[in-house]
Amino acid sequence: MAEDWVDLLDTARLTAVVDIGANPIDGDPPYGPMLREGLCTVVGFEPQPEALAELHAAAGPNERYLPHAVGDGGEHELKVTWMGGMTSLLEPDVERLSTLNEFARYGDVLQRSTIGTTRLDDIDDLGPLDLLKIDVQGSELTIFRNGRDTLAGAVAVHTEMSFTPLYRDQPLFGEVDAELRAQGFVLHTFAALKKWPIAPGVFDGNIFTTHQQHIEADVAYVKDFARLEELDADQVKHLALLAHHVYGSHDLAVRCLAHLVEAGVVDAQVLPAYGAAVGRSVTTNGVRSDR
Repeated sequence: MAEDWVDLLDTARLTAVVDIGANPIDGDPPYGPMLREGLCTVVGFEPQPEALAELHAAAGPNERYLPHAVGDGGEHELKVTWMGGMTSLLEPDVERLSTLNEFARYGDVLQRSTIGTTRLDDIDDLGPLDLLKIDVQGSELTIFRNGRDTLAGAVAVHTEMSFTPLYRDQPLFGEVDAELRAQGFVLHTFAALKKWPIAPGVFDGNIFTTHQQHIEADVAYVKDFARLEELDADQVKHLALLAHHVYGSHDLAVRCLAHLVEAGVVDAQVLPAYGAAVGRSVTTNGVRSDR
């Protein structure tokens, strides 16, 4: 039986995921398939006690969850909102939210409390980091700026980004994009796009139909694949694994595998093995690997 392409990579450790804002209210995380297959470890951060308790109750052997609020290292006011997914260190922008059906209610602040934050670069026991998944309702840019040393070793960032400000002084797509590009990442794919109906229109009695306003997206950034030679072999291996298992990006995975083969790090059989795994023929530089 042909050896599996993952075995041929022969990684020294499991792919390491760090999840900031791991609240399970958002459903299955993008790395869920890797976690279920035992291909990654997860260190998650969730400051809300109830959400943290849920994470602990469901945690498997490769998961570890911590109560830290990651930020700039200072103290901030946490705004707990009617819709739990909008709880944030930023103040909901009521005027802006009122332009979208139902959003003003979602952003209604029910409770305020002061919490301390920890810089990503100051977390000593974080361990390795290959993929950073982050969903912190407007504080993403602050965390990226205070985690530059840690993110230098990462190969992918999965972040929520906003096109419309839902909070006061919220950094939008352009600012966050510029920071990640400055750190050596490039935009790879939009994993999800969220559109919402503009208020006050209601069509056929349904406030959620007939909408075109893009408000947010889950966006995947990866280290610049035009410069794979600047990464070490393990980073390229983990980028290939993430490209395949998290994003279904067979083209990016093959680019990583071809680079590893050319560098003499991985046996050339990894390419036909990958083709067999995805049920497709793979061609690189004119060399065909049939399924």
